[in-house]
Amino acid sequence: MKVSKIHALTENEKPAAQHRGHLFIVSAPSGGGKTTLCKAILNRYQDMLYSVSYTTRAPRPGEVNGVDYDFISKEKFIKDIENDKWAEWAQVHGNFYGTPAEFLNKSLSEGRDVLLDIDIQGTIQILDRYTDTITFFILPPSLEILKKRLESRGTDSADTISARLISAKEEISKKNLYRHVIVNDQLSSAVSELLSIIAKYRSGNNPI
Repeated sequence: MKVSKIHALTENEKPAAQHRGHLFIVSAPSGGGKTTLCKAILNRYQDMLYSVSYTTRAPRPGEVNGVDYDFISKEKFIKDIENDKWAEWAQVHGNFYGTPAEFLNKSLSEGRDVLLDIDIQGTIQILDRYTDTITFFILPPSLEILKKRLESRGTDSADTISARLISAKEEISKKNLYRHVIVNDQLSSAVSELLSIIAKYRSGNNPI
């Protein structure tokens, strides 16, 4: 076996400083098309990392641990809150959801771009810690169209849809917290606009 001598790198041999990765957030009301748009981003930019959220709720049928969510115990989640291990977290209907800070810090410092699919509450927390985050809010053309989209899914009761529409009104009222607002009227146009803006950031040309 050949053994190479270890030597200190000279100034010329040292790798160039690596640029910090971009952190992208996409938020939208339920039924706004966020999941479809995030999939389009990941299909187009396959080197981009997607941050899978952690949750304390039980897996639903068909959900895969580490793909849909990382499922952990409530005790472990609360302990990690106390140890400041979450970049953002929320409690929803008695269950906890969060994004680990270690994953974001490591990925961004290595120059990797990261995509987060989170709500407004989480976005506000992320912006407190990562001020250069690039945020997108996906806006439905109208609440009436959003209602029709929710009804067409056939997965929610009338009461659930009403509750989602109330939440949507509140979320839409805070859209100006986001750097970019994209109206998802025609899906293909929304995808094209979103990918075009992301491309500019990734190429170093700030579109603002």
